Amino acid sequence: MQIIPAIDLIGGKCVRLSQGDYNSKKEYHDDPLEMAKRFEGVGIRRLHLVDLDGAKAKKIVNADVLQRICAGTSLQVDFGGGIQADEELEKAFELGAKQVTGGSIAVKGRALFESWIAKYGSEKIILGADAKDRKIAVGGWEETTSVELIPFIKDYVSKGIRYVICTDVAKDGLLQGPSTELYQEILEEIPDVKLIASGGVSSVKDLEELQKIGVYGTIVGKAYYEGRVTLEELASFG
Repeated sequence: MQIIPAIDLIGGKCVRLSQGDYNSKKEYHDDPLEMAKRFEGVGIRRLHLVDLDGAKAKKIVNADVLQRICAGTSLQVDFGGGIQADEELEKAFELGAKQVTGGSIAVKGRALFESWIAKYGSEKIILGADAKDRKIAVGGWEETTSVELIPFIKDYVSKGIRYVICTDVAKDGLLQGPSTELYQEILEEIPDVKLIASGGVSSVKDLEELQKIGVYGTIVGKAYYEGRVTLEELASFG
């Protein structure tokens, strides 16, 4: 199982939110590059970088941070937040992102998102499937749609998607454990998906349970920043 640390950006700084609420913002570090180097230093190979300013602005805002991390480390960066146009996607790749995650655009702009899958392929485009009560949530999780989670993923896998980041909005940032049962159900229904679990991880035990059910990767954010798991413990899963 790949451990994929998350760095969420507001104003160029590392922050975390709870359940996507910008009013719950807590700053953890003012230099994202230094934080990325810490992860790289223990042998972690991937990074989930989210431009929260970009998610609001619907375009990349923290471009300089993406570029600095990609140039200053060998981490494979998957980048998300506000990418809703061809030029923004191209910009993310030009700045050094290895993969880009599309969430809201995969719901609101299906034709465009499908064109990205066709053009860039399944190794470059990740589907962001954020769910609330098993329905897809978009727009920074402020809007819950009527789209059912598992059929949504299944449909995109049939169109060539291989990597899916699934976040249970109800769990995110609360350190109360991940939605292991939901992830297990997804893997049983769609066994060939490379499922990346996100939200709720609070301990090494949570990570071990996710590894046991066969997720491809797990995103870890607040659990590390709040000292619930150490860098060494994260590296042990590599």
